[in-house]
Amino acid sequence: MISFFHKSESPLIQNYLAANKSRRPWKIPLMANRFVVIDTETSGFNVGTDRILSIALFEIIDGQINVALSRRWTVFQPESALTAATAVHGILPSETREGMDEKKVLEELIPLLTGAIVVGHHIRFDAAMINEAMVRHFKANFSNRIVDTARMAMREMVAFRQAGYENQRPPSLDEVCSQLSLPIIARHTAEGDAFLAAQIFLFLCGRIRRRLLRRPVHRRPPKLRDLAAKCFRE
Repeated sequence: MISFFHKSESPLIQNYLAANKSRRPWKIPLMANRFVVIDTETSGFNVGTDRILSIALFEIIDGQINVALSRRWTVFQPESALTAATAVHGILPSETREGMDEKKVLEELIPLLTGAIVVGHHIRFDAAMINEAMVRHFKANFSNRIVDTARMAMREMVAFRQAGYENQRPPSLDEVCSQLSLPIIARHTAEGDAFLAAQIFLFLCGRIRRRLLRRPVHRRPPKLRDLAAKCFRE
């Protein structure tokens, strides 16, 4: 269960929480915000009991993916075992036993998340997994605003537009890439999926800009609110 009542004395966490409280990003042009795109590969899909095996991150600055600032971590998990998820992401227990300590990964990851809008495909799961790790090691919660590229696709792409029928699911990464004719490289790896999500995000931001500029009565530069960004807690 996710708790939101922990308090950490770590300066790293205090800086993270203070930066993420700012409401300024809502008021400035969309691409003036700092975005980081993340993806996690995990031992399974149970947030409470499964663990992160790898994380990848790409920064988007001034509307461009800064590949030079990309990061990837393999996370040390001594008790990892072969599971159904292993057949998907291909990360073997032998690899995670040689990975970086989970707390040290967070100490490198959290400064990169500080003050950023976090983007990803089905991002709530990734955020929940990072949240659990932060609670374990720092007694603090993930507090970034998040943008889900799957939900963006449902708003901006006719093929995935909400049709009103019950239990309509958001599109998969493969489905969105197929519609956008994006080549799929290194699928089901953290870095491959994060890079695909970053490309989808920028493509859909372009559609939002064009849509807003076609409405002369309401013409204005797109802002963060146009992405329907939400706090992870919402």
